[in-house]
Parts: sequence; C-alpha cells; structure tokens
Amino acid sequence: MTLIKYILKKFIPLFIGSLFFFAFVLVLVDLFMNLWNFISNGVPAKTVFNIMLLYFPKSLWYSAPLSILFAVSYTLSDFYANNELVAVFASGVPLIKFTAPLLLFAFALSFGLFIFEDKLVVPTYAKKVELQEIVLNKEKDLNNNKIVVMSEQGNVVYKADFFDNSTRRLNSLYIVIRNEDKTLNCVVRADSALWVEDHWKLSGSTKYTLEEGNLVSSEVDAQTLSMLTEIPETFRNNTTSVETVDTREAKEYIDHLRRVGLPYNEPLSVYYQKFAFPFILFIVVFLSIGLSGKTRKNVMLISLASCVSAAVIYYVFQMVTMLMAKFGILSPFLGAWLPVFLFVVISLFLLKYART
Repeated sequence: MTLIKYILKKFIPLFIGSLFFFAFVLVLVDLFMNLWNFISNGVPAKTVFNIMLLYFPKSLWYSAPLSILFAVSYTLSDFYANNELVAVFASGVPLIKFTAPLLLFAFALSFGLFIFEDKLVVPTYAKKVELQEIVLNKEKDLNNNKIVVMSEQGNVVYKADFFDNSTRRLNSLYIVIRNEDKTLNCVVRADSALWVEDHWKLSGSTKYTLEEGNLVSSEVDAQTLSMLTEIPETFRNNTTSVETVDTREAKEYIDHLRRVGLPYNEPLSVYYQKFAFPFILFIVVFLSIGLSGKTRKNVMLISLASCVSAAVIYYVFQMVTMLMAKFGILSPFLGAWLPVFLFVVISLFLLKYART
C-alpha cells in the first residue's frame, strides 16, 4: 500500500498539471488561429471567451494521451535515474506489480475518457462550432435542391427540386416505390410534401401504376402514404460526421445508411473508433512501462523520446487500418480495434524484457 501511495503521489500531480497545461496551449492555438477573424467581425471579448470555454473540454480530450504519456515516462524515468527502483526490485517486487496502479488507473481512465467525450465533449464542441460560425457569419444553409434520396433498402426513392428546412417542405416531388424484388410498384408525383409528425403529407399528388402495359393514374391511397416516412433531416444540405456526434446519433446515422442502401463502412469504423480510441491511454502507459529505463544515460530524455516515437507509430498504424476498413480490406471492427490488440501484445513483449 505504501508503494502504491508513493507512485500515485508522484504521478497524479504530474498528469493533472500536464493535462491542463497542454489543454490551455491548444485553446490558445485555436484562439490565435481565429483571432483576426474575431477582430475583423467585431466579436465581443465575452463571446470570444465563451467560445474558448466551450472548446476547453475538447482540448482536454486531445491532451489526455500526451499528458499521461509524459507523466508516466517522467515518473518512471525519475525512479530509474535516482536508483529508487533498485531498492524496489531488490525487495522482490517485480516491475509489473510495482506499476500495476498506473495500469489500473489508465484502464479506468479510458472508460472515463469515453464517457467524457460522449456526454460532454461532443455537445460543447458542437456549440462552439455553431457559435463561432454565427459570430463569423459562416452559418450553413440547410436548404437543399436537386435531391435524390433512397429509403427502405432502396425500395423507396425520393426526387425533389427543393427542400425548405425551415418549413420542412419538399417541392416538385417524385417518389418511386419498388417491390421487394425491385420491380416497379408505382410512381407518385406531388406539387409539394409537408412533414407532419411522422409522415409526409402530399399536396397536388397523383399515383401512377402500370396495369397490363397501360399507365393508370389514381389518388394516393393510405397504404402508399404510410410508406413515406423518411425523416426531413435526410433531405438537408448537411453531411453527418460520425466524429462530431455522440454514439447514439452516430448509430442512428449508420442505421439510416444501411436502410437506404448507401456505403457505411467508413462511418461504422469511425463509430467503433469512438470506443477504441480512449484505450490509447492504457496503450501509452503500457508502452511507457516497457520502454522506460532502457538506457542508463539520459534516462528521462531517452525514455520520453522512445515513448513518443511508439505513440506516433500507433497513430500511423491506426490511420492505415482505418483506411483499410474504409476500402473494405478490413472489417470496420478490426479497422478500429486491431491497433489496440496489436500494441497490447507489443507492450507485453516489451514489459517481459524491461530492465528490472
């Protein structure tokens, strides 16, 4: 218990201090990148401060891996440099047992980072982007024109000249409805369609069907109307980025892509990455333990450089596997999780041959 308190007493202040330091630096970088735009648009200082405050959770999220890497590397290197670990190893305590509190802390923090990102980082960063676009006059127009949307696994296809986001109305609408075997069921033409609760209400509509080779027109029946349930958000001039929404919204978006028959490998791999990325904290701690103390000279510098290099290799490898998942070479699950599994094995190997 004394050893646990001792190592955590050295590690935790370093981690917290470096976390807030790196986060503050990232906030300042973001501020300086947009400073001229704020000045030229006459943005009040209070609004700029609010934007910085909303960006702070995102900067903490970005800073967590680097902070824990620095804190662990510095702590262990300091132990090695002062020969404190000699006494620990001489007393029969192996390296893995001595550093177990750091590993458990990093593992628990990985879950905390996931919840922190999903519940706080995503909404605050979305508000930051929205507020920044408003004050810089960069608001995005969600109205859309010349729209083609597939729904229900491609069995319902919407084609509209214009979508008005403020009124949730589609103008000059054609709807092609197909049977399960993809043969034509009917075509519906409407002057406009208004979203009401959970379906589209058509105005000036006509239904066309083929009967014995002849085109027959009729009123749109209730059964056909019940199929027109694609939500208005689908028609917006807006592309959902899985990285910028929480896991619930990301899953809904991927389900929508599956439903309409659009490619979803890339967003699904990004969705899995939301769960895999927080474990970078556990990975870098594992790597730091295995790589620290490899040399007797410049212990802290060499250990920190080795850990940073290993972390960079991890990020590069993750980028490669995510690209492979995007192009279907790997499954989306492996694209997100393969770097984690591989680097855990590498870390165990390094730990086996760590200096004790």
